[in-house]
Amino acid sequence: MTTLKPTKGKLLIAEPSILSDSSFNRSVVLLTEHNEGGSVGFIFNKPSPYTISDLIPDIDSTLKVYFGGPVSEDNLYFVHKVPELIPDSIEIADGIFWGGDFRAIQSLLKDEILSKQDIRFFLGYSGWSQKQLEEELQTTSWLIVENKFKNLFNINHSNFWKNELLKFGGIYQLWANAPKDPSLN
Repeated sequence: MTTLKPTKGKLLIAEPSILSDSSFNRSVVLLTEHNEGGSVGFIFNKPSPYTISDLIPDIDSTLKVYFGGPVSEDNLYFVHKVPELIPDSIEIADGIFWGGDFRAIQSLLKDEILSKQDIRFFLGYSGWSQKQLEEELQTTSWLIVENKFKNLFNINHSNFWKNELLKFGGIYQLWANAPKDPSLN
């Protein structure tokens, strides 16, 4: 369906063909790395029931933690747009960064300098081995789109997948409007 190639900074929209996949059903993934060795990304639209304070009790923060994917779900990761505040950040694409000095983040959270418009935390990540993502693209598991959002951190996670799928029209409109549990239809 799309002719775009997977590159870091692009978004992967889960195709309706993977609705039975509990990890990626109705997911939008930000690709943070893609090279000959494989791909890494984070699911941007699946909040967990946790906040940062739930995971790191000595930090008083109500920032939500999202499920990033099924790999290393016991590890905390983060994507942000404030590299000037977080040393050692890696640029993903136009103003979006991955990782950095976590001690700086702890201090920024304690001082209430970071907000949900600046950073998103994830438990786990989405990972693909060498050529795995390309194979999944050939089997219509994903659509690739440019990230055209001025601030990806402000996106309403509950409608993100649906709104992106609707842009493709046709049969995608039907799937975008289908209930999460088709047996309820």
